[in-house]
Amino acid sequence: MRKRTLLTLSFLLVTCFTPASAQQPGVQPEPGSTTEAVPPIPSSLVADVGRYTNIRTAEILSWHPSRREMLIATYMCNTPQVYLVKFPGGARTQMTFFDDRPTRGVSYQPTRGDYFLFSKDSGGDENYQNYRYDFATGQITLLSDGKSKNGPAVWSKGGERIVYSSTRRDGTDVDLYVEKPLDPKSDRLLIQLQGGGWSPLDWSPDDSKIMALQEISVSESYLWLVDVASGEKTQLTPKSGGAAVAYGDAHFSKEGKSIYAITDRDSEFRRVARIDIATHRPTYLTAHIPWDISEVQLSPDGNMLAVTSNEDGITTLHLLDAASGREKPLPGFPPGYVIDLHWHQNSRDLAFSLDSARSADDAYSLDTKTGKVERWTFSELGGLNTQGFVEPGVIHWKSFDGMTISGILYQPPARFSGKRPVIIDIHGGPEGQFQPYFLGQQNYYLNELGVALLYPNIRGSTGFGKTFANLDNGLLRENAYKDVGSLLDWIRTQPNLDASRVMVTGASYGGNVALVTAFKYPERIRCAIDIYGPSNLVTFLERTASYRQDLRRVEYGDERDPHMREFLEKLAPLNHAASITKALFVIQGENDPIVPRSESDQIVNAVQANGVPVWYFVMKGEGHGISKKSNSDYFFYATVMFVKNFLLN
Repeated sequence: MRKRTLLTLSFLLVTCFTPASAQQPGVQPEPGSTTEAVPPIPSSLVADVGRYTNIRTAEILSWHPSRREMLIATYMCNTPQVYLVKFPGGARTQMTFFDDRPTRGVSYQPTRGDYFLFSKDSGGDENYQNYRYDFATGQITLLSDGKSKNGPAVWSKGGERIVYSSTRRDGTDVDLYVEKPLDPKSDRLLIQLQGGGWSPLDWSPDDSKIMALQEISVSESYLWLVDVASGEKTQLTPKSGGAAVAYGDAHFSKEGKSIYAITDRDSEFRRVARIDIATHRPTYLTAHIPWDISEVQLSPDGNMLAVTSNEDGITTLHLLDAASGREKPLPGFPPGYVIDLHWHQNSRDLAFSLDSARSADDAYSLDTKTGKVERWTFSELGGLNTQGFVEPGVIHWKSFDGMTISGILYQPPARFSGKRPVIIDIHGGPEGQFQPYFLGQQNYYLNELGVALLYPNIRGSTGFGKTFANLDNGLLRENAYKDVGSLLDWIRTQPNLDASRVMVTGASYGGNVALVTAFKYPERIRCAIDIYGPSNLVTFLERTASYRQDLRRVEYGDERDPHMREFLEKLAPLNHAASITKALFVIQGENDPIVPRSESDQIVNAVQANGVPVWYFVMKGEGHGISKKSNSDYFFYATVMFVKNFLLN
């Protein structure tokens, strides 16, 4: 549902409003999940912690094309579902009722709004299928093949056709397909492509061409035009010179003679460019914003651009004149983390999702003519008074080579005296960035246990320029790990932080970094939590889903090359399991195709063999993430016990 990285402990906001007193002693995860060495969760802990599991969020999905109504995603039960909201603050009417994974790619039919499309997978297997939901009957119709991995639908301007990506042909390469959603039998292959990094972005105004993105890596991508009638493709952004260039979030202009795209062409940071299709010449519209642009959306009438910038971790909304780039002031706009921009067809109302350190995600809209902001959803917060929640600060430290690295630090409330224990939480990606959004359950550690939370953006993180994002690629991987070692040095110098009580954690790549930290610096941490992280980048690259392998090899290095393989094996936590001497908690989705279960199984077995305490939780019905409240709650309660047992004692 989100475009931000969902791979840190702070984003386990899978919630359903259930009073703690109503939960039964001995909390259990989703039936079929397995645990090893995790103690039973006592009812007293549930009573103490339970309200932090009852935080609800809501996110904008799509505007109705003619009415001021919107579809949102929120959690009312065990998994997130699609709801209809007819006016600001209105009741949420549930549209989907799945027991399985959350929906994504939700969009109204763009001219009539009599149905919407969505995608969902099964049990976290990432094989997303596209569906049509008809308002008149409530019937749901499968639009894709039911087996392969399919991307979300992109609507034609006329509203009768969609284009989407699929691995249907061979399970590895991603091709483009065109279909009329009201006639699933019309589904046809538009163009056969090579590689797993292809996705459609937009249709031309006359629906004769489709703009497609070819992603080689986070730092290299290209835009192509595909003729809808013939399937022939033409490269719109050819490679020039030796430097790699990235493009994304591209849209045709209203007249179809140019496009608007985010790119780092001719710049260290990503800017919005208007690119002439005939000459390929760019005009940069956000040169006055010295930060990465993270999202751009063109109003349906082609007159205005809604843009978000990533300003040292803070996301800021800008409204620009599409022709001149002149910015429209937004006085009184609420502070917070802005994402998921959606223009209404009236080209006046802009919807977005907003959260902050003291407020969970909710859906809002901005009247771009008057500047009026309306809040459409008011998510429950489990009875917590969030006004006292901690506002974070930005920290900086020098790494081993003199480079300045930054992070976000949440200090516990002032009532906690003395040096405070620290949880270091490393984001995934690696092409990600931690930004100071609402922490949800993590606020328990701050407010109730007095633990400081520190989120580093080590080299390789995005948002700090393309040079910084590439500083961990291939043979530079170890330098990113050393950034964490330097952070441990920095903690020693801080009067309010306790360097003798440090836990390191992370999800996906962040889990890999946590495991590396556990073997490189065992004397400087108390414990570690690995959330579906690779324990050996060689075996990870060999076993991750085939459509991802080439993209990941650009980042980590090609394990088929003997020199690179030797380098990666030397850094693998699996090969240094004997040096992991502090307690370890490993969490894994049973069906994860991105970081397969084998990565967690092998590190658990290796560390257990050395007599180190290892807790292991394998989640039924989950893939690369945690979508079910039953699993999220169990993991949270178990993590609290782990922190109390090994970090605080």
